[in-house]
Amino acid sequence: MIERYTRPEMGLVWDLHTKFAKMMEVEITVAEVQAKMKLIPLAAAKDIRKKSKFSIRRISEIEQKTKHDVIAFVSNLAENVGKNGKYIHYGLTSSDVLDTALSLQIREAGEVLLRSMLTLKRSLKNLIAREADTLCPGRTHGMYAEPTSFGVKIAGFLEELRRNEKRVSQALDQLMICKLSGAVGTYSSLGPEVEKAVAVRLGLRPEKIATQVVPRDRHAELFLALSLLCAGIERLAVEMRHLQRSEVAEVTEGFAQGQKGSSAMPHKKNPISSENVTGLARLMRSYAQAALENIALWHERDISHSSVERVIFPDAFIVADYAVHRMAQLMDGLIVNRKKMSENIADSQGLLFSSQILLALVRKGLAREEAYSHVQRIAHSIGRGDSLEKKLIHDPDVRQYLKAKEISEIFSGKKLRKTLKAQARKALTE
Repeated sequence: MIERYTRPEMGLVWDLHTKFAKMMEVEITVAEVQAKMKLIPLAAAKDIRKKSKFSIRRISEIEQKTKHDVIAFVSNLAENVGKNGKYIHYGLTSSDVLDTALSLQIREAGEVLLRSMLTLKRSLKNLIAREADTLCPGRTHGMYAEPTSFGVKIAGFLEELRRNEKRVSQALDQLMICKLSGAVGTYSSLGPEVEKAVAVRLGLRPEKIATQVVPRDRHAELFLALSLLCAGIERLAVEMRHLQRSEVAEVTEGFAQGQKGSSAMPHKKNPISSENVTGLARLMRSYAQAALENIALWHERDISHSSVERVIFPDAFIVADYAVHRMAQLMDGLIVNRKKMSENIADSQGLLFSSQILLALVRKGLAREEAYSHVQRIAHSIGRGDSLEKKLIHDPDVRQYLKAKEISEIFSGKKLRKTLKAQARKALTE
């Protein structure tokens, strides 16, 4: 899935070259801070800045012998720097570099994802603006409920996306952490002043109390935010799937020239994008579960989290970014069948307006229970070819309180359409 669907920008954030480049950035920054504090020679820091480079092939060769990827990486940098290479990684432990570099990767990946979310927000806003007063059936329990507008329906998903944007931003921010406190977090080799100075240069914040690693509750919070993002997109995807069912047919995903929906049935136009996104949300939830399992490490650390994170961080960001873009494309190409929406409202035989009739009777002075009883009695007696509007107009109990013109005005939907349009338009402003 990753090889086929990764958008290049997000994929590059998580490739091996970027990982080592971020690690090298940390090593160089640490050396420069150490030189400024006279912990290592200034000439060494200049050499490390000028000559540091790495080869993924060479790192792999060294790792075959050392069985330790960070040692292999540091060794490769050192052999390229020369005699001053001995000052690379001075006073550091592997997790100092790994976790700080991971923060840099997460920041870059977060920037890509937040830009993608802006694309989806624009797609939803365009759809809301077009369909602000397009009446369609609202449904609860999968059954006709009350009329709504397609614009208002989509506005709810836009608001959820905005909430998820805040959650993701907050989760990203609390992971902007620099950790250089050593093997068990006690600053036994380097003082906190080094960590603080490096953090400033990298645009990060020092971890207040670390073990050997940045506490993994921070990372779990991010995965929960990504899971909520994908769950929100899934909710939209499920709605689109329902609305595309043959018996509903209120929307259709865009269908490209030459596209085929089935190898056996030439007529098929399936909701494949919505189904794909639904599946990706399931996958994201599994990554959140894994991230939660990573919180409880042994004592000051173990490495049970490491193998998990090598998979879930690239995959989660790639899945989230892809799901957001896939949904934006779906919304941009969505075909809204306004005629079918009107037909479905008509097919409800006016039952969608039952609550408005109930309230109109109450406003006229009828007790709520009595009004409810009248409307329910009439609604449950509707047969083929009947409508709630006609039945109400000819019912003597109802006509004592409502004129035929008043009843027809409710079923016209004019007042409702005006209210819904205002509601949808309001959602377009942040």
